[in-house]
Amino acid sequence: MNTESLMTISNQSLCVAFIFLLVAIVPVALSVTTKNKRTKRLGMSLTIAALLLQLTYFALRWLAIGHAPVSNMYEFMTFFGIMLLASALLLYQLYKQIVVVLFSIPFSLIIMGFGGVFTRDASPLIPALQSNWLSIHVITVAFSSAILSIAFATGIIYLLRTLDVETQTVHTRSLEFVMYCLVVLIGFISSSMFFSFTSEEKLIQFENREQEVENAAYIMPALIVNQDAVLVDSGQSIGVIEISNMLDAKKSNTILWAFLIGTALYLIIRMLTRKKIIQLLKPLTKKVNSTVMDEISYRAVVVGFPLFSLGGLLFAMIWAHLAWGRFWGWDPKEVWALVTWLFYAAFLHLRTSQGWEGKRTAWMSIIGFGLIVFNQVFVNLVIAGLHSYA
Repeated sequence: MNTESLMTISNQSLCVAFIFLLVAIVPVALSVTTKNKRTKRLGMSLTIAALLLQLTYFALRWLAIGHAPVSNMYEFMTFFGIMLLASALLLYQLYKQIVVVLFSIPFSLIIMGFGGVFTRDASPLIPALQSNWLSIHVITVAFSSAILSIAFATGIIYLLRTLDVETQTVHTRSLEFVMYCLVVLIGFISSSMFFSFTSEEKLIQFENREQEVENAAYIMPALIVNQDAVLVDSGQSIGVIEISNMLDAKKSNTILWAFLIGTALYLIIRMLTRKKIIQLLKPLTKKVNSTVMDEISYRAVVVGFPLFSLGGLLFAMIWAHLAWGRFWGWDPKEVWALVTWLFYAAFLHLRTSQGWEGKRTAWMSIIGFGLIVFNQVFVNLVIAGLHSYA
């Protein structure tokens, strides 16, 4: 079987898995609220089948391109989503809490959907990436991040179960803000896919910070551009807001569209249901044992933290030494990996020595997930550094 055929089957496997997971949400949710064994079997069967298809995608893509498919944003985020689903199924076997699977499926879909925004092309590895330590480092980071993300899911479940979502408190407002952020992310994914299918790419020319002429390809309508930006084809000025050439206007434009569409989607949900999102999700946690959720959050960090220590620090340092001749260089990605590691170290210290449990554990799990997302997404895309190629 040739490379093209392997890539085609690989991509098709991932698409079918995505559909299976979307469908699985319904029977899994029904099994949580009704304890119906048939819907539970159907939901779990679809979820397991989706995982097997995802692993098929990963194996075939690896075989087709000749190296582990974790070298760009699409591949990394897809693998991250796969490992999140696998971790949820593993924890289900240990704790038999199907509600964890229910909340993990949407997070996995969002992560993989975000990855789908970026190019799916498999390009040859640059010299710095041509090392087996790349695969070891990135796969370990993705797996540990997925396990730590389970703590995020169970933290949200714990808060939904224990909080009175009908009242206005710091906890309920903060949790609703977390839901809003997730909706904004969904808005970004939806808008990116919509414009990629319906809009033609526009090439915009401007002077960058070095006062050199540079071109930027816009898929989304250009609301934010750099100063004196013009269309390459016609030379006409474009954009609504002009910003300094010291800033990346294209990325700012993308963030603005994500905010606008995500906020619109959030407001539509609120207007149609006349409820906050946490009020809509609260019924799914009525039969949840909050103590078990707190325990799963803690156990997920206990397992994920040492794996992150290996993948995010030790293996990363070995790879950095082989690729760039130094173990540590204060690259933005390295700094934020250290910040994330220190945060989870503090998490475990406060849990074991200070007795931080319940809501404190839940919120630290949510904040930790925020650091992971910031490190894996924002640092890669916005902050210039050695990891910007990802």
